[in-house]
Amino acid sequence: MPCFTFYIFNRKGACQYYHEWQRLKPVRSGAGSQEEDFKLMFGLFWSMRALSSALDPKNPAKQQMGAPQRIGDGCSFNSFRTSAYKLHFLESPSGLKFVLTTDPSVGSLAEALQYIYASLFVELVAKNPLYSPGEPFLFEPFSAALNKYMRTLGLLS
Repeated sequence: MPCFTFYIFNRKGACQYYHEWQRLKPVRSGAGSQEEDFKLMFGLFWSMRALSSALDPKNPAKQQMGAPQRIGDGCSFNSFRTSAYKLHFLESPSGLKFVLTTDPSVGSLAEALQYIYASLFVELVAKNPLYSPGEPFLFEPFSAALNKYMRTLGLLS
């Protein structure tokens, strides 16, 4: 099963949605808690985004590392790979951040994350009258559609 975890973070860095298919390391209580996992994941891709913006070869007025960024500022990264996993990233126009971790052998999922945002999240979550923007949610239709879509991509068994 090449899909590991999926996160949706709001503009402030709070995890709104988390789905786990398979974890590389189990979540513990305390220092390795799920809340700590959310903070570490947000910090990881925030740092990668800041780095890619600071190294943007097309922008002569580059921001300094760690400087606050506006949505859409600078160069953005789509993914990075380690020996254990590959992280795929998409930031929506509204500042939501979609993060998917997979097996390192998986190709680019930029289009898949765009589909998840536009066709699943917007249709099944954002248009839901029970959804409060910026707040955590757990809507079964979204989770079911996410699982079904991942199966069609061949990322779930």
